[in-house]
Amino acid sequence: MAGSCFKVRFLSMLDYKTEKYVVAKNKRIGILYRLIQLSILGYIIGWVFISKKGYQETDEAILSSVITKLKGVSVTNTSESGLLVWGPEDYVIPPQGEAVLFVVTNFLETPNQKMGYCAENPKVLHGQCKNNEDCEEGTMVVAGNGIMSGRCLRKDKDSNGTCEIHGWCPIERPFKLQGPLLANAENFTIYIKNFIQFPKFAFSKSNVLETTDDSYLKKCRYEEELQSYCPIFRLGDITKRAGYNFQDMATLGGYISILIKWYCDLDKGYSSCHPKYQFTRLDTSVSDKTVASGFNFRHTRYFKNAAGESYRTLYKVYGVRFAIMVHGKAGKFSIIPTAINVASGLALMGAGAFFCDMVLLYLSKKSTSYRERKFEQCRNNKSTPDENSVEDIKEDDLTS
Repeated sequence: MAGSCFKVRFLSMLDYKTEKYVVAKNKRIGILYRLIQLSILGYIIGWVFISKKGYQETDEAILSSVITKLKGVSVTNTSESGLLVWGPEDYVIPPQGEAVLFVVTNFLETPNQKMGYCAENPKVLHGQCKNNEDCEEGTMVVAGNGIMSGRCLRKDKDSNGTCEIHGWCPIERPFKLQGPLLANAENFTIYIKNFIQFPKFAFSKSNVLETTDDSYLKKCRYEEELQSYCPIFRLGDITKRAGYNFQDMATLGGYISILIKWYCDLDKGYSSCHPKYQFTRLDTSVSDKTVASGFNFRHTRYFKNAAGESYRTLYKVYGVRFAIMVHGKAGKFSIIPTAINVASGLALMGAGAFFCDMVLLYLSKKSTSYRERKFEQCRNNKSTPDENSVEDIKEDDLTS
């Protein structure tokens, strides 16, 4: 008995099973099914393959190098330093041609500072005092300019004073900014040389025109669409493309990002891959009148006199900081993503049929009738098969 049962199960593995299809004469479901098919087909062709290029293998691991060089000369005439001529080596910080650089447009100068004793700035929070006990000797002044000497310097006994400090004296004097000292800085030019590579496709390119004409970079200026391979920008034009006036930024400074975008369809060839530039101001707008407006920092220049005494000049510089960033993506035809997206589309087609089945079998008015024809029950008893039972088709019948 057990052997006969095993034999039946083994032989059943050789049976061929096929699906049964029921044709439902329901125009609403038919229209719904075709609309779903068209929507899925439009999504696959229009969005996946045409818009997103789903037939391509992509590489977003772009390798990039950026080299910058500024040119331009400006003149300042102040009571502290007199007449000065500013070149790129003076107003560009750092001067090594990096992807992030600062261009000085305004400054406040405190010349000839020397190590010694002087009064702390009265605006410093912990620099004020009423007596010597408020100035503990050897204590650092928080956000101040030196170390307390232990003396409180006052005009008279009834007034408050400031603590004496040991540091670079005289301390930075309070100034009121009137306008940018390097007023013609908007006419300076910045040369941005960018090399990129997509290692997956062994593809590399530069944003400079490939020419042997030595005079090309001396004459050209960047113009969108016309001179995209001349990366020489006037500073005033950069801020204008970012939506701001350079002179408004020059007094208190600002922060500008320059984004170089490389989106390359390598199926179209080497000549179709072009750089595109986007300019954005990142700091708070000057028009907002907030304390966070602008950009500034301090730096010093040291020197010694004939007697060997050390001095320094303190500069509080304002200007525009430029950050150059590079983003990119390259794509090229590959059979693997193509096959994956086609298979996903076919799976979505099956999901559309499943959805219509659910509507037909559970939400339509004749759902009960459809279910009776969609599903059949097979009984174990040996009753005479009726019109709704499954008929066994023998192999010999297929050849008759």
